[in-house]
Amino acid sequence: MIDQIKSDLHAADVDPTRDSELRKAIELLFFSYRAFTRGPDQILAKRGLNRVHHRILYFIAREPGLAINELLTVLGISKQALHIPLRQLVSMNLIKNDKSKLDGRVKELRLTASGKRLESRLTGTQLLQLESVFSESGSDAEKAWRKTMTLLARD
Repeated sequence: MIDQIKSDLHAADVDPTRDSELRKAIELLFFSYRAFTRGPDQILAKRGLNRVHHRILYFIAREPGLAINELLTVLGISKQALHIPLRQLVSMNLIKNDKSKLDGRVKELRLTASGKRLESRLTGTQLLQLESVFSESGSDAEKAWRKTMTLLARD
């Protein structure tokens, strides 16, 4: 299986001499993401929730009144993938979905007071972590990291 993956990798025109360095970069991304999500994951697990719930809470907190279709676009998931976690958050009184005053067919999503507190705790762990890392690494490293993440986020 590993030989097939290596064959596929080289077939994709990746310089074979960069293979080891690129694999180390993949590992760093994996391990750093695991560390970045560890705190929120522990908080979420106590409530029977997971990362998708955090992402939903996060983006609604950033844009109160977000329509469900807009949330689907931001998250890049299907209605089916959103349905159950969103329903759970609503039933836990963390999110409320009200009809838009401009268009009754549109549901606008907002965090409840409980939802705001939970989202603040979840994201707060990550804000502190990023502040610490950026402070230690310096502004040039932070700028390089932001550029790298921006380039990786391109579709």
